[in-house]
Amino acid sequence: MPVSASSGQLSPFKYPAFATIWSASLVSNMGTQLQMVGAGWLMTSLTASHDMVALVQSAATLPVMLFALLAGALADNMERRRIMIAAQSFMLLSALCLAAMTWAGGITPWLLLGLTFLIGSGNALNNPSWQASVGDLVPRKEVPQAVLLNSIGFNMTRSVGPALGGIIVAAGGAAAAFALNACSFVVMLGALARWKPPARDTRLPRENIWRAIWDGVSYVSMSPNILRVILRGTVFGIGAVCALALLPVITRDMLDLGATSYGLFLGCFGLGAIGGGFSGGWLKARVSPETRARGGFVCLAIALCWLALSRSPWLSAPAFALAGASWVLNLSLFNATVQLSAPRWVVGRAISLYQSGVFGGMALGSWMWGEVAETISIPVALATAAVLLTAGALIGLLLRLPEAEELDLDPLNRFREPQLELDLRARSGPIAVMIDYEIRQEDVEEFLLIMAHRRRIRLRDGARRWTLLRDLENPRLWSESYHVATWTEYVRHNLRRTMADADSIDRLRELHQGDDLPHVHRMIERPTVPRHDDMPLRNTAGLSH
Repeated sequence: MPVSASSGQLSPFKYPAFATIWSASLVSNMGTQLQMVGAGWLMTSLTASHDMVALVQSAATLPVMLFALLAGALADNMERRRIMIAAQSFMLLSALCLAAMTWAGGITPWLLLGLTFLIGSGNALNNPSWQASVGDLVPRKEVPQAVLLNSIGFNMTRSVGPALGGIIVAAGGAAAAFALNACSFVVMLGALARWKPPARDTRLPRENIWRAIWDGVSYVSMSPNILRVILRGTVFGIGAVCALALLPVITRDMLDLGATSYGLFLGCFGLGAIGGGFSGGWLKARVSPETRARGGFVCLAIALCWLALSRSPWLSAPAFALAGASWVLNLSLFNATVQLSAPRWVVGRAISLYQSGVFGGMALGSWMWGEVAETISIPVALATAAVLLTAGALIGLLLRLPEAEELDLDPLNRFREPQLELDLRARSGPIAVMIDYEIRQEDVEEFLLIMAHRRRIRLRDGARRWTLLRDLENPRLWSESYHVATWTEYVRHNLRRTMADADSIDRLRELHQGDDLPHVHRMIERPTVPRHDDMPLRNTAGLSH
């Protein structure tokens, strides 16, 4: 069915908070485009080295790979609005410093890369909180459209910003572009100051940051859908970044043009991305995610080959537009798939791991294609990247993207914290859990199949040392065993269960042959034997049930 403005592509704008933050991010993204045009062109005036020019893109994207996981853990455990305000403030100060150093004539290639890296670090802190906040700004069903609108907004600025940046750099120098970028952060800070996000669930204390990182890695490592997206996104990032990383030297050395043309080519890339973004809703209604992903890989490979052969700006411009359309279609598809494949408690960390892969791929690709262009030639670098993208499309024959919208990742909310006889504290532990099942011999094969899925769910949601035991004297008796660090972590582990997990839980209960539900033993471990009972009963401690 065609996507209408009221129910599809533009529907997230019905929510005022999303519309406000989106509009402010449009201004901030415009500043980012001015920054990148200024930095890229300034580097060409500071050095003739192709790889140093390409490293500007690496300096902007490398921090995402380095810091995104920490930023994702913070996004899942702190108020995201405060994190975004801190990140925007840091980028404002870094941009002001870069503008002042450039205006004073004290900028060097390595200082330019260092300050670009700092701005990228602020962006790395900001991105997971902003991406994870999409689910707070709009309902789940609107997330794909909201992600696509974010991509369209970014590329609207990419279509206008670079051309405007080229004019600003030509007229006022790179320092003027850097100063305007600093001003754009003020607009975003104003919008964030007015936003009132929903209150966070405070039933449990905040996770330890290192534990949160570990749980995020565990969840993703046990989520095949997300791992597929990260792999495909990383390959795409390595190959796709070639067009942007080498754009300054393509403009200067292959086409013998100046700063204004460089900005116009970036504008063509952005215009293509806008077209790709607005076609995303139409494609989503008619084409599977995997087909869309393969098409994006192949079309970007065609665009790179096109650029490798072209020596005319009129022929290169449509190639950049095709690259922009492919870029936004695939990256918005990957981003939305990750968000829809992760429940709210871990979505920031899932996004951060995805971004680490994609932006890490971009940082690696920027350096790699710069080296190939420097040591061999620019056309060879473009053609090699096209071969890699073609391989990325072929990977889809084995690792298809999931239909993530079919998953219901809302909380299951079946867990009720049991009444305990021991006087436990929140940090008491380690906690050992054992669940007993009675299974008929004819149901063992199905039971084992479900338990394999169950193991992945347990480890994904924070359990450790999972095992499945069978009674040697009564083979009908099976026990599922796992450990968690503390009682709080046990409660947190159970609250992470989603509606998508309900089928396996219900089927296990059906297979169980006992008169009651499978019996759950919850025990606290003692690695050594205490001299006396150091954990009194709750009633003897004067506490009621």
